[in-house]
Amino acid sequence: MSLKILDKGAVAPLVNALMADYRVIGPRAKGPTFAFGPINDPAELRLDYNTTILPPKKVLQPPQERLAAFTMLGEPHVEPVIEAGPTVLLGVHTCDLHAIRLLDKVFSQDYPDAHYLERRRQTIIVSLECLEPCDEHSFCKSMGTLTADEGYDLHLTDLGLAYAVDVATEAGEDLLSRYGTAREATEADIRRLNEVLSAKWPRFTYRLDFDAAELPALLSTAYNHPIWDELGERCLSCGSCTNVCPTCYCFNVFDEVNMALTEGERRRCWDSCQLDEFARVAGGENFRQDRAARQRHRFMRKGKYLYEKFGMLGCVGCGRCIRTCVAHISIVEGFNTIHGSA
Repeated sequence: MSLKILDKGAVAPLVNALMADYRVIGPRAKGPTFAFGPINDPAELRLDYNTTILPPKKVLQPPQERLAAFTMLGEPHVEPVIEAGPTVLLGVHTCDLHAIRLLDKVFSQDYPDAHYLERRRQTIIVSLECLEPCDEHSFCKSMGTLTADEGYDLHLTDLGLAYAVDVATEAGEDLLSRYGTAREATEADIRRLNEVLSAKWPRFTYRLDFDAAELPALLSTAYNHPIWDELGERCLSCGSCTNVCPTCYCFNVFDEVNMALTEGERRRCWDSCQLDEFARVAGGENFRQDRAARQRHRFMRKGKYLYEKFGMLGCVGCGRCIRTCVAHISIVEGFNTIHGSA
């Protein structure tokens, strides 16, 4: 819609004003790392963060949430529970932005999820252009997620003393005009923005040995590849890789009932296809009992299955799964190995 300039000194007043009307969520320091959490003081916001432990999907699809409340005595009654409120999600990196775009498709097609969609409707996203790699595990350039031109309301690019603000939606325009003190971009600002964006690309390296667009076809021929047995031998089935993934959305649903058996809640929580019990069904049968099969399923989901269903790859190159894996399994090395033997 337009390009604005927000001086860095105006960021704290903007955040402070937003806190009066919104739940503000952004990256905060957590020891030596960072995590998305509530911003109660503008000084807590760290737009200079590299990456976060968990992706911002946790704001839209919480690790645990209530789905419904019910009573069991007299005339049984079930009441849906949707826990959502006006939220500003600040500082979303472009890789995570692509992941949210995928989740928007996942939760709006086939069986629309009212809980996710209502939180998404009430969330304004302020994303952030990455100008440096998060660390050696980032491979966003290979996955085409190093930048974005949709999925956000406002998009910030660090120009040094100020942020260039790409205003993409009416909600973003309204937020900036009501709470901020941004000015119109000048020709000099636009030249500076182009310089910054041009300079960032050489800092990022391609880590896949091939074009990511080849992944669906490549994996179609790799179902019986020996790499799955090798990865299965190493994998501990801890589920860490899927817990930190910005595009994994599997969940379990369970009921909690009070001691008097008069009322309860239906809840859901994140689940993982890498856990042994995930594919266990009635009678004790487990249709993905072997760790090799579970690793194959994870790779196929990221590089093939989600693309076939939603038109987007299920991996955005954030590198979180590589950082967190205690067995040092790298999805990049896995994809490259399969490509090298094709």
